[in-house]
Amino acid sequence: MSVANSFPITLSQSPRYSGDLPDAADVVVIGGGVIGICTALFAARAGAKVVVLEKGLVAAEQSSRNWGWIRQQGRDPAEMPIMAEAQNLWEGLSRETNQQIGLTQAGVTYLGYDAAAMSRYENWLPHAAANGASSRLLSKAEIAKLYPDLKDQPVGALHTASDYRAEPWVAVPAIAEIAAREGVQIVEHCAVRCLDITNGTVAGVVTEKGRVVAPRVVLAGGAWSSLFLRNHGVALPQLSVRSQVAATEPLADVGQSACSSKRLAFRRRADGGYTLAPNMTSELFVGPDAFRALPKFLAQLRLDPFGCRLKPAAPQGFPDAWNTKRRWSAEEETPFERMRILDPKPVPRIIAKLARDFSDMFPHLGPVRIKTAWAGMIDTMPDIVPVVDHTPIDGLIVGTGMSGHGFGIGPAMGRILADLAMGRAAGHDLSRFRFARFSDGTPMVPGPDV
Repeated sequence: MSVANSFPITLSQSPRYSGDLPDAADVVVIGGGVIGICTALFAARAGAKVVVLEKGLVAAEQSSRNWGWIRQQGRDPAEMPIMAEAQNLWEGLSRETNQQIGLTQAGVTYLGYDAAAMSRYENWLPHAAANGASSRLLSKAEIAKLYPDLKDQPVGALHTASDYRAEPWVAVPAIAEIAAREGVQIVEHCAVRCLDITNGTVAGVVTEKGRVVAPRVVLAGGAWSSLFLRNHGVALPQLSVRSQVAATEPLADVGQSACSSKRLAFRRRADGGYTLAPNMTSELFVGPDAFRALPKFLAQLRLDPFGCRLKPAAPQGFPDAWNTKRRWSAEEETPFERMRILDPKPVPRIIAKLARDFSDMFPHLGPVRIKTAWAGMIDTMPDIVPVVDHTPIDGLIVGTGMSGHGFGIGPAMGRILADLAMGRAAGHDLSRFRFARFSDGTPMVPGPDV
């Protein structure tokens, strides 16, 4: 079996799931990304009748645009037990699918170029030890074994040999196929306009194609979640930042472990190329929500004041564009129908610099040719950890703001959200991911600076 090379998924592709809308379900999942698809799968395995409603195509937004890392390394301590479960679930799901998803346990490495970086890595290691991760510090000689031709001169590195990678544009649709085989009904090109609420309690959803009766709804809308909630008068300080990615043509092997360096991040792909991305830089399109959420993001800004480039306005139709509607009725066309797939464009000069930097890091490669490039909008929260909880609306559960961590942790977060929807114990301490933390006076403390 070969790994498909259609990355990322775009609107030019035809829907695979276009059946009729069901009249009723036990659980409705809004959003066909990795979180929504995994939620649906595990809810179905718990005996629920589940429908996934996706305004565009399964995995067409950030779930097919991410780096493909499945890592414990560098995570917030509250996420690490969940991530350990996710890695086990990835192993099981890869055996159940009919496709080769590129799941490979080749490790993750963060290069360190000064004593301050190595100190941050060392300070994080107790979290790894407490959660069974294989993380350790590497010497210069050990780095040279991992990346024999590396021109850079790091002083050390943080390395987790037990971490994985996979091909996201293949993996998430493959999990969707498993879910469909197990009875989940997926309907693409079907935007949920709003909740159907009776006496303050969820009674179902209203879509562009009609109503679905359901006592439980899971919102896994990624970058669109805050906009959906705002229409119901629920505030969530979630913003979205643009991240850019390039895929090279096949190249000589410079190292199997996915790597974050001072210039870029890279990982080997199953097709013999490398996925490249600017390291630790993103772009925020300033809109109304950015101003509303600013007080909650101050702690993050103080920690890394130059980590995000500000853009004056989002393109038309983006969730936080100045002209995007914030309120609508069930009978109106919504922003979700007007933009089926959030498809930000990469900046050519940034992509070109990635190719130059990668070639400079590994001179024996010669000129690096880019096969394709894309961008995605990462849904992020002020403390850089997600919201996974019941909401103030009875019957609505939300899983959003994965802050760039969603692909790897997706199977376990999906399992947790399914159990929340089914009224069962989550199996993990979710207090750090509470919805109410933004309104109950909890200080915004960003995750580890690793």
